[in-house]
Amino acid sequence: MLISDITVVIMAKNAEETIDECLCALKAFDEVILYLNNSSDNTEKLASDYHNVKIFKGDFLGFGETKNKAATYSQHDWLLSLDSDEILNDTLIKEIKQLELKRVERVYQLKRDNYFLGHKTQSKDIIARIYNKTYTHFNDNKVHEKVVIPKGSEVVTLQHSFKHLNIININQTLTKIIKYTDLGSKDKKMCFFSVVIAKSLFGFFKTYIIQGNIIQGWVGFALAINTANKRYYKYIKQFINCQKKGE
Repeated sequence: MLISDITVVIMAKNAEETIDECLCALKAFDEVILYLNNSSDNTEKLASDYHNVKIFKGDFLGFGETKNKAATYSQHDWLLSLDSDEILNDTLIKEIKQLELKRVERVYQLKRDNYFLGHKTQSKDIIARIYNKTYTHFNDNKVHEKVVIPKGSEVVTLQHSFKHLNIININQTLTKIIKYTDLGSKDKKMCFFSVVIAKSLFGFFKTYIIQGNIIQGWVGFALAINTANKRYYKYIKQFINCQKKGE
């Protein structure tokens, strides 16, 4: 039986490495909206093989605003927002099928298991992903966007988790750092170099020690280095913006 009261909404660009696995797991949904942003690889061709997928195209406006734009194409008010590298499993889909979508004020959180170079890490998330678009939406953050939780909402966390193929090859660490740090530093400035150092070191410490990835061996160390690099380049770009401001 198809899930006919929730639309899955995905935005993507050049996601050919993960889009097939992502969409294959969504055959239980009668409608999947795939919103492509200037994609130049085989993402569209792969997605066109799925009869429940509707493809739309538009510019990238920042993660939050683009996800809200993609949501306007859904025929259902209840939405499940996914990224193109996120994979649902049968147990979670079964749980979603059993949801009673009677209260628009209810927002559902999902547990996300993060994978780095094919290895499941200790870094986990709980994020709001199922919501009614007549009640709420994503904020307008260019990066690290979140579903807005209005006052008076009922937040429910589902029991089962899904897979996030965050980094599947080492080159992705470089391309994602460029993309996300550009977005995270645009029109922002931070004028203390000590903050650049502190943010980078804490990023490593949090990922490696606090989150427990030290037990992952070389994978945990590589993941922590990647986190430190993301912090470093985000804040060094903000610091350089400050220096330019003072010229």
